[in-house]
Amino acid sequence: MTSERPRLRLGFLTHVQGRDDDFARTYRNAQELFTVADELGFDIGWVAQHHVPLGGGGLSSPWTFLAHAAARTTRIRLGTAVTVLPLENPVRLAEDIATVDTLSGGRVEIGVGSGSSDLEYAAFGRDVARKRELTSRNLDVLRQALAGREVGAPGFRIQPAPGEFSDRVWQGVFSAQGAVYAAEHGSNLLLNRAAYGFDAPTDEVQRPWADAFLAAWDGPRRPRVGLSRFVFPAKDRRTALRHIGDDVHRAALRMARHGAFPEGLDADEALRRFHCFYGHPDEIVAALRQERVLPVTTDLIAQFNPAVPDHDATVRALELIATEVAPALGWTPARQAEPASASASASASASASAGV
Repeated sequence: MTSERPRLRLGFLTHVQGRDDDFARTYRNAQELFTVADELGFDIGWVAQHHVPLGGGGLSSPWTFLAHAAARTTRIRLGTAVTVLPLENPVRLAEDIATVDTLSGGRVEIGVGSGSSDLEYAAFGRDVARKRELTSRNLDVLRQALAGREVGAPGFRIQPAPGEFSDRVWQGVFSAQGAVYAAEHGSNLLLNRAAYGFDAPTDEVQRPWADAFLAAWDGPRRPRVGLSRFVFPAKDRRTALRHIGDDVHRAALRMARHGAFPEGLDADEALRRFHCFYGHPDEIVAALRQERVLPVTTDLIAQFNPAVPDHDATVRALELIATEVAPALGWTPARQAEPASASASASASASASAGV
């Protein structure tokens, strides 16, 4: 395995939420983020699967969504962070993945995890107590199917014939043990924006997980470490807080009711618990340079969840990430792009003309 560090890749993650239950508008706006990010040079766009609705929506069917995004974009890679694997038939899932990969010209990344919602497991008739077992079993079948091997019955292989996926499978983990498991099974590592159930800062908690993953890796290729972080740049901290502060605080209070955070958090502690980077791009860059996991990161993944900024503010934040934040951290765009505001206006006009 080469010792040279791979080029830092830049991604964004959307949980596909809006301010109301207008799913058509929420999904349309989320699709717009993929076209904007594609033009800005982002390397990967990720979506998260949620069967139980979030405030203002959520995405139950990520591969249908990504198929549409593939048709609207030309270069950006398309991934899930994560698909809730125990709730899927892994053979059917492999067929969907292979189809989107074929339609997109080989741009798919597949991130999987076990999920956490008891209600989702009950709705799909799965035993939540067996989620780790089900994740391991389904991941093995999924890998076999995406390798073009027989699955399910003698002589059966999925169609279309899949491309090479050995370096495109990711696992979301929440412990050092999970990180070692991912490495031993040849998956790339996905780290969440926050570490729940810990008082220490998220990066202090997660850096040992990343180190355990890298120490356990014994594959022929260099593994990838995807670092998801809440990153919301604006003209200043006050402006940023106006877009994100209340949402983050409410989310922290909700999670406290389930034991993920302590009760009675104030707004500042909520922002700390979600490990938020916000404010002027220069402030964010300075803070990210102190981030303990970033030095071993290959893929920086920016997200705004649990905040739900308005669409224009979200587009502007993506533009600032791509033009001011990420380049200062060593990222170089895949290609020069027109300003996001121009691309967004052009795409919106095209959508209106097409009756979308």
